[in-house]
Parts: sequence; structure tokens; C-alpha cells
Amino acid sequence: MEDRFVVQGIEFKSRLWVGTGKYRDFEETAKAVEESGTDVVTVAVRRVNILDRKSPNLLDYIDPRKYKILPNTAGCYTVEDALRYSRLAREAGVSDMVKLEVIGDEKTLFPDVCGLLKATEILAKEGFIVFPYTNDDPIVAKRLVDAGAAAVMPLGAPIGSGLGIRNPYNIKIILETVDSPVIVDAGVGTASDAATAMELGCDAVLINTGIAGAKEPVAMAAAMKHAVIAGRLAYKAGRIPKKLYATASSPLEGMLL
Repeated sequence: MEDRFVVQGIEFKSRLWVGTGKYRDFEETAKAVEESGTDVVTVAVRRVNILDRKSPNLLDYIDPRKYKILPNTAGCYTVEDALRYSRLAREAGVSDMVKLEVIGDEKTLFPDVCGLLKATEILAKEGFIVFPYTNDDPIVAKRLVDAGAAAVMPLGAPIGSGLGIRNPYNIKIILETVDSPVIVDAGVGTASDAATAMELGCDAVLINTGIAGAKEPVAMAAAMKHAVIAGRLAYKAGRIPKKLYATASSPLEGMLL
């Protein structure tokens, strides 16, 4: 079945997006990215050397001609920092897209939604394609879209926690509330979590720690790839209703007695 994934005129081949932090080295990063089948790779502008091409560089291992590089503002706790690193990435020729993070709390890494809304509005007016990382609040998601976000990226659980989709009901409400792509970001720990997000109807899943922190990251990247594909197919196919009592697989009508 035809199932294109397009955001503001940009078509994405894969519904699994992957991060590049926490791997043992750039070689492992490249192998996991390749095995995931993704075409979108997120890169933390503050933490990874993508602006100085004279030093060892992630982009020597992740070919921008093959992958869409999505700079992110991980580690930014103020609107000003988030704006600065978004602009630096674009000026360096990395991308007009940005995964926008404005973090509000160092312990939980939950977003500062007031700052996030402000930064989204400013960057959208400057022509950025903004993918804001947010909490699972449907009202905030709607306001982000109204502020110019190209999509919303609600957390499934706290960043790096591996707890899975803790509040699927809020995710479903977000899907009903916004007329923009919904990409689950943060909290996915294993393949079943990724499949759950896709079965809810999300457009994509972004995973970093769930792959990079696995005992075998390259193998986990393959598992996540297949989970996202299976979850999306199941969503499109339409699951059977849940019932309290059994329903015979072979109806009695027409059976010889």
C-alpha cells in the first residue's frame, strides 16, 4: 500500500529516525545508522563537532549526501542558546531543519514549554523547518503547530529512560488534536515500544539511547527498523476490536454436525 511520509514538501523514506550520541565511537555509529535503514540522522550541535571540518567529524562517517542531517539543540536550557545553535547549524550549511530542544530541568530533561513555544515561533518565521521536542500535552502540541512547527515530537517517557510509551492515551489525543505529523521522541527502550508508537498512529519514531545503549547497538538498530515497519503496517491494516469474551475463529454456521 502506498504510504508516503512528507513534511513541508520533504519526503522521508524511513519512519525510523536515529540519534548519534552515546555510541562507543564513530565507526559503531555509522554501522548502527546503516543497519537501521533510516534516512534521517540527528546530530547535537553543541556536543558533536560538525561545525569545524578540520577536526575529527561525525560527518566523515555519516554521509550528508545519503542521509538527511537533522541538527538538534540538545543541552540548551535557554531560548537564546537554542536559537544560536540552530542558526549556527544552518549557517554552516548543515540543514534548514532543526530538532528544537529547550530543556527546563536538568534532572528530568523535561522541556521548558514556554521557551519552546517562543523559540519555535522565532525560528519558523526565519524559515526553519522546526521539529520541537515537547511533553505529551495535547494543548502544548496544538500551540506549537500554531506557532509554526512542521511536526510535534512528544516524549514517550523521559529521555534515555527506556520506559516506553508511558501515556499512550495522551499520544492518541495529540494525534486527534494536531493536523501535523507526530513523531515520538524519547523513552523508547526496545522494539515493542517502537511498534506501540507506530500502532497508535504516530508518523515516525526517533530513537537514540534505545539503540546506542543496547548491548549490541547494531543488532538493536535492525530490530527497531523491523518494529517500526511492522507497527506501521499493523496501524494501516487496522487491528481487531478488543473483547472481553472469546469469539470462535471457526463459526458454527455451515459446519457439519
